[in-house]
Amino acid sequence: MTPPTTTPTVPAHSAASLHQRITAAGTLIALGIVYGDIGTSPLYTVRGVFVHRPVTEEVVLGTISAIIWTLTLLTTVKYVLIAMRADNHGEGGILSLYALLRRLHLKYLYIPAIVGAAALLADGIITPPISVSSAIEGLQVLKPDLNTVPIVLAIIVGLFAFQQFGTAIIGKLFGPVMLLFFSMIAALGLPYVLREPGILRALNPYYAFHLVTQVPGAFWLLGSIFLCSTGAEALYADMGHVGRRNIYVSWAFVKGCLLCNYLGQGAWLLRHLGRPLGEQNLFFEMIPRRGLLPAIILCTLATIIASQALISGSYTLIIEALQLNFWPKVKISYPTELRGQAYVPSLTWLLGAGCVGVVLYFRESSRMEAAFGLAVTITMLMTTILLAYYLRLRRANWVWIGLLLAAYFTVEGSFLVANLRKFPQGGWLSVLLGVLLLLVMVSWIQGRQLFQDFYKYVPLADYLPRLQALSQDETVPKLATNLVYFTDSTNPKLVENAIMHSIFRKSPKRADVYYLLHVTTTDEPYTRAYHAEVILPDDLVRIDFRLGFRVDHAINYMFRQVVTDMVAAGQLDISSRYASLRGEVGDFEFVILNRTLPYAQSLSGWQRLVARVSGALRWLGASQQQSFGLDNSSLLVENIPLLTPERPELQLARE
Repeated sequence: MTPPTTTPTVPAHSAASLHQRITAAGTLIALGIVYGDIGTSPLYTVRGVFVHRPVTEEVVLGTISAIIWTLTLLTTVKYVLIAMRADNHGEGGILSLYALLRRLHLKYLYIPAIVGAAALLADGIITPPISVSSAIEGLQVLKPDLNTVPIVLAIIVGLFAFQQFGTAIIGKLFGPVMLLFFSMIAALGLPYVLREPGILRALNPYYAFHLVTQVPGAFWLLGSIFLCSTGAEALYADMGHVGRRNIYVSWAFVKGCLLCNYLGQGAWLLRHLGRPLGEQNLFFEMIPRRGLLPAIILCTLATIIASQALISGSYTLIIEALQLNFWPKVKISYPTELRGQAYVPSLTWLLGAGCVGVVLYFRESSRMEAAFGLAVTITMLMTTILLAYYLRLRRANWVWIGLLLAAYFTVEGSFLVANLRKFPQGGWLSVLLGVLLLLVMVSWIQGRQLFQDFYKYVPLADYLPRLQALSQDETVPKLATNLVYFTDSTNPKLVENAIMHSIFRKSPKRADVYYLLHVTTTDEPYTRAYHAEVILPDDLVRIDFRLGFRVDHAINYMFRQVVTDMVAAGQLDISSRYASLRGEVGDFEFVILNRTLPYAQSLSGWQRLVARVSGALRWLGASQQQSFGLDNSSLLVENIPLLTPERPELQLARE
């Protein structure tokens, strides 16, 4: 048997180097990619507290203090200082964290991962409408009767329509625009802090604690206060794009600017004690009249950048879920050469339609706040659970793990309870979206498990003599010079019975060389390696691809590279064996087996439901041909029954 060949794992691009060094360019890119959501939260967070509540000194100090310490405890401590150390070869995010933890082999560990991922995708449908609306509504300060809905819809539709072209051209502007935006919000807040230095008392956490525990009904204000940290998960998820150290540096600047603005808003409120804000937009009331229009334009650009970052993050999340087998196969394209620049058409239309629906239903950003925040709270709680398992993986002391869980379950649990009060006013929407997305994931996972339970594997060695004889049997018409099958068997000594059924029983398929391809998705994000073994010289080859969960599965291209390497090493001869075509490269034919359940009535009710939903998702999603990047001209699709159960009740008696 010919010795196997392997290729080394390709280094994970420049992520590792970005992770190790701080650069001005990396910090600027971080401003453009990471902070859009959390950076635009001053446009609506404080306003949401006082829309219907009288402005009092007690509530103002408590609100600003709660915002400051929420940013500190959730964003700085949990995500920047703790979660970013739980990186998976430089990559962050809830699914990257799950991939890192799979080595624990805990059966149900995927549940918090998919719950958090579904909630994060639901948040991606609500964030663009509320961000863009809150910026465009600043125009109503200049023209109170202006209907902002058509403007918001035009921006959102244009944003999603532009996704197919990628953001390589305008992406370079993201960093400078966000730098200007953060500088502006800091400059807006500082003068008010200098005029009303008493607001600095809000730095004391006592005022936040007093608000929540002593002011009647103030606990429910946490639902609005929480909006200041809705972009914290993005810090973690986008770590791989810019590097941990660049986020450390840029977050210090961003947090400083946010605190200046929030303190400035609090100072403005202290000078306007009395009735509720009502329709007043606090953020834009702080801006001098002559600078209002430029500020609105800059805020609109910032919210568009925030929306773009969230859309790109949703693409990344779906690609990770797809590679982890949490999401149906969907078509993915790469419009530019930029790393991480992907386009998922089905998700684009899903998010776009959802965003348009949110705008048309709520119409105003103040009403959208009720639907915002609940989904993110759930994601944060799920991340907390996975972080506890990460600390267990790193053999941290159980005391520290217990303290982490107690602290963040208390903080995030309080925010969750407060957000649940907004359920009738619009919170139901984020829950509904999250549940629907979660059902897609659960159905797909359960469907795959159901089909795998019916897979039958047979020893490959039992079929080797027959395979060799078929390859040389000239009485059987040759289907192809090289015939390629995909196998799910992780054990090279076993093969699906369906493959043998296809080769020998269902219209025997003669070829000069047979190939078994197996694809494994690794826990590392950018692994690109293969292992090839010649099982029967000149007749059977098995190739195992090891691909990271963020690597495009372009198997057609990769397979050609492997075959070229093996031919160059003298391990394989792919030339035609026809006497008249000696020296010519033979053809390649890929066979995809569409496994069916012909006797679904023998399944339980739950299994039939899972099979139907999973089948519908397969039909709606991309085919295996699209997923593996296979060419139509060299592809054969066959339906193969998975299960032929015994039916003793149908046994006939011969008369």
